[in-house]
Amino acid sequence: MAILLFQQIAQLFLCIILGWLLVRLRLLKPEDSRVLSVVCLYLVTPCVIVTAFQIDRTPELLHGLALSLGTAIGIHVLLFAAVALLRRPLHLTPVEQASVIYPNCGNLIIPLVTAILGRDWIIFASMFQLVQQFPMWTHCRILLSGERSTSPKKILLNVNILSVFAGVILFLGNVSLPSVIEGTMESIGAMIGPMSMFVAGMLMGEQDLKAVLRIRSIWKVAFLRLIAIPLVVLCILKYSGLAALVPNGSSILLVSLLAACAPAASNVTQIAQVYGHEGDYASAINVLTSLLCIVTMPLMVLLYQL
Repeated sequence: MAILLFQQIAQLFLCIILGWLLVRLRLLKPEDSRVLSVVCLYLVTPCVIVTAFQIDRTPELLHGLALSLGTAIGIHVLLFAAVALLRRPLHLTPVEQASVIYPNCGNLIIPLVTAILGRDWIIFASMFQLVQQFPMWTHCRILLSGERSTSPKKILLNVNILSVFAGVILFLGNVSLPSVIEGTMESIGAMIGPMSMFVAGMLMGEQDLKAVLRIRSIWKVAFLRLIAIPLVVLCILKYSGLAALVPNGSSILLVSLLAACAPAASNVTQIAQVYGHEGDYASAINVLTSLLCIVTMPLMVLLYQL
């Protein structure tokens, strides 16, 4: 599975290179990526989430969802606790804190889970994304904007939150979408991997990669985001006995592990850019961690499966 994961990440990495070439060849501008970001955020991702819940409800599935949800909450508690302890000793800036806490569990993990385990497993990745959305649009937004509060209305009306609620309602009510609608949504959702990687590559097009690699502080963020914290999560998931609680528990926890060792969330870059708070640095962290994860993520999976 580690080899298969490496192959899938390599395919997405090639999409990053193609997006980078579009900008370098001056066929597109880096700011043109905003159009793809809007399509991915408001159309593609909601389709992926809603269709993920279009599966038969069984007691085994409900138990698996409970394990996935509980694990996602536990991992986020660990992330917040780790940053709270390391913030002052390591002099972590707000952008660095956000990059360590929030992994790219949507745009990257959903296509990887689909390719490795199958479409039926997306629902477990959606649980991690669901847990992340609330702190992302409260804590992260406050951290990078300097504002003291945020509107609950903005959180609840976030398109990804609404998509999860819609999917859960359909799932609990055993409501199946018409085949034409479901097929259309599945076709749109299939674009999430390449499209999100094109966006990342286009943002890289304006980055001086040599200058990025020379930033000393960026390496401590990459180490925490891709190695240190994922190793702690790996040990907890592997040796806690949680996998024995439900059928296919090991694979369910693998989905949570993939989310925990993903690169820094692209939403951190977008929020930082909107509020003018080190947007370039946030983008550089996203670029570097996205490049390094082609090695670190398969390594974590290999260690988990040994």
